[in-house]
Amino acid sequence: MPVGTAFHERTLALCRSLNYREWSGYYTVSVYEVHHEHEYNAIRNATALIDITPLYKYLVTGRDATKLVNRIITRDINKVAVNQVIYCCWCDEHGKVIDDGTITRLGENSYRWTAADPSLRWFRQNGLNMEVEVEDISESVAALALQGPTSAKLLKAAAEGDIDNLKYFRMTRGKIGGVPVHISRTGYTGDLGYEIWVPWDSAVRVWDTLMEKGGAFDLDPAGMLALDVARIEAGLLLIDVDYIGTKKALIPSQKYSPYELVFGRMVHLEKENFIGRAALVKDQEYGVPRQLVGLEVDWTEVEQLYEKVGLAPQAPSQASRVHVPVYLGDKQVGKATSTTWSPLLKKMIALASVETEHSKPGTTVQMEITIEAIRLKVGATVVKTPFFNPPRKTAVPV
Repeated sequence: MPVGTAFHERTLALCRSLNYREWSGYYTVSVYEVHHEHEYNAIRNATALIDITPLYKYLVTGRDATKLVNRIITRDINKVAVNQVIYCCWCDEHGKVIDDGTITRLGENSYRWTAADPSLRWFRQNGLNMEVEVEDISESVAALALQGPTSAKLLKAAAEGDIDNLKYFRMTRGKIGGVPVHISRTGYTGDLGYEIWVPWDSAVRVWDTLMEKGGAFDLDPAGMLALDVARIEAGLLLIDVDYIGTKKALIPSQKYSPYELVFGRMVHLEKENFIGRAALVKDQEYGVPRQLVGLEVDWTEVEQLYEKVGLAPQAPSQASRVHVPVYLGDKQVGKATSTTWSPLLKKMIALASVETEHSKPGTTVQMEITIEAIRLKVGATVVKTPFFNPPRKTAVPV
């Protein structure tokens, strides 16, 4: 049975919909109101406060901490400075992705590592005979995402810390409501935003301070439905939806190389040996059969299909995680994994895995759409992701 996070007594009081879901054993708000429109608008036009405590969090320390991290991930951790954050993936011995997450370098041999799936056993197995300790801190560290164009101004008003000079994918230490916190300029919305790492026992005080200061900046708590739309617009993948980690995969086709998931830029083959390197060298040399791409659906065609059955066109009310086939003529060439109507772009968009030969931007394909229980096809164009990538995400906030 799920349990509440460190912020549950606050989120429960605000969740008028009582619409919760389970995330890694915790109750997580799907949507605070009846519909997620206001929460999405907070992410894109003001500031949203999102409880991301259910992420798995690990602290890696010891003389061989850097050696262990570099052995597991595909990126070169030696290029990462103290107080820098990286997004990375890690693979099995066959070069297939196990999971993805962020690593923050807290010190010369100290790292905070986040993951979507439990990873403690894998990390410790690969640290045998090393002077390293891997500690699961998931239940001692709570986390909040503060995301949106006014988030920097709010944080400067609420936090004691150097927010002005905090660059993209960097971390600083400070205080909020008198509570010592770590603040990283990271997030899962593709927008200007921050993540705040809080001692579990003091989490409510941090939440209350942000809510108290947030009124002047149109702060609203946001749930998973709004976050799902934002992360698709940002082209960000979700494990168990856009790909399956090898620990859960049942058949070979469910396993993915980083080069099939737009993770290729995170593979540093020139560094010292790491798990899966030999297989990834072959992937780079010979190519891979699939690519993760963006699709823009032809909305005019959608309108025409609805008109034929006498209905007004209906945009999806929330993001869909149901996989649907993608075709080129009569041949299926892939599948759309996440689909949503983008309120900002006024487009229906999707993340899709398609055969490499059909993955070039501008390629016209067809995606399955169901109307009145009838399976139909609608035109779609392959595009590069992210769909939405505002300059404010990485610029110095003003």
